[in-house]
Amino acid sequence: MKISILGLGYVGAVCAACLSKRGHHVVGGDVSQLKVDLINSGRSPIVEPGLEELISEGVAKGSISATTDTAVAVQSTDLTMICVGTPSKRNGDLDLTYVRAVCRDVGEAIKSKTTRHTVVVRSTVLPGTLTTVVIPALEEASGLKAGKDFGVAMNPEFLRESTAIADYDSPPMTVIGELDEASGDPLAEIYAELDAPIIRKPIAVAEMIKYTCNVWHATKVAFANEIGNISKAVGIDGREVMDVICQDTTLNISRYYMRPGFAFGGSCLPKDVRALNYRARQLDLDQPLLSSLMSSNAQQVQYAYERIAGYGKRKISILGLSFKSGTDDLRESPLVELAERLIGKGYELKIFDENVKYASIHGSNREYIEARIPHVSSLLEDSRDSVIAHGDVIILGNGEPSFGDLIDNPVEGKQVFDLVGFMKHGTRESLEGVCW
Repeated sequence: MKISILGLGYVGAVCAACLSKRGHHVVGGDVSQLKVDLINSGRSPIVEPGLEELISEGVAKGSISATTDTAVAVQSTDLTMICVGTPSKRNGDLDLTYVRAVCRDVGEAIKSKTTRHTVVVRSTVLPGTLTTVVIPALEEASGLKAGKDFGVAMNPEFLRESTAIADYDSPPMTVIGELDEASGDPLAEIYAELDAPIIRKPIAVAEMIKYTCNVWHATKVAFANEIGNISKAVGIDGREVMDVICQDTTLNISRYYMRPGFAFGGSCLPKDVRALNYRARQLDLDQPLLSSLMSSNAQQVQYAYERIAGYGKRKISILGLSFKSGTDDLRESPLVELAERLIGKGYELKIFDENVKYASIHGSNREYIEARIPHVSSLLEDSRDSVIAHGDVIILGNGEPSFGDLIDNPVEGKQVFDLVGFMKHGTRESLEGVCW
């Protein structure tokens, strides 16, 4: 199938590579000339294990190309996937500026097409967005009628950063929200070879499924952290408590998120929790648990800061700055927030994160680093050993496997604070866990 993908961030770049691997012809579109040039040279615009190899293979065999011209991308393909960002506004609502803009461009592009085109939204949007924003923008720009002249579908993604390719290859389910059966059929054909159930629902249901999944994951993180904090205060390893809870799989509890530890972060969970709470307030609904999630998450950062401050040592080393290992994504990373609090209180910080250093050099995250956190990024160092040597307190920030070596081989005279769960035992001597 000939597929255009508009927005070459995490979702778009991964989808382009994985679809190309399965024999589809993919044309990527993005307003960033840098991302387009990287794709066309066979390189990845983001840090994601295995992605650059797939993109390079796709470019070499002619099944992946990229352009800044939306019209070229759309008019040369049969199906368009919209993967642009939907960042948070200050009030928690979604900023749909990029969605509206790309829909206008797509509408203009399909106006002159003589064959039926299908427009698929993969961006995360609140229920009702396709009906009130996407379809009207497409119809106005094209002069055509959705469902009659062109297809519209919602296809939420369930890709986790650092494991996105494996998640694409082995999804728990594939959800297709379709305006009509003809709109959903091309997607069902694309995903037929994947070993996962294909669930076809109305568009609004698919929009809500994505938010329900993400807010559920956020809920599990905050819940386990609070249990872990209380458990530790009374001398119990919170992980032991949650391990028993997770043995009940009848009610579909996922072990992946049910672990006491540090705050959640990244580009999805914080944004989606805020957006769903905003919608609840619009509807005059009181949702105490959901409304408490972000404050609970912020408290987990404050709790970690207070534990670190309690050591009475001024030199701090942080291993890992991105919100999880295997990615360069710093958006709403709780480790950035923790570093900023320590800097603000006059602590002497040095930070090591190989992926973030790569991003600052090669540009996939460079604009964010330079514009939003230059004071933090200036503390990044190339040498893991020199960063470890600097600190009297060493913070294990994300799950990069090599960081766990400090648990089995501690450095004499240094306090290790584990935010990840490398420790196989509870707090003892110079090793402390955030919830154990």
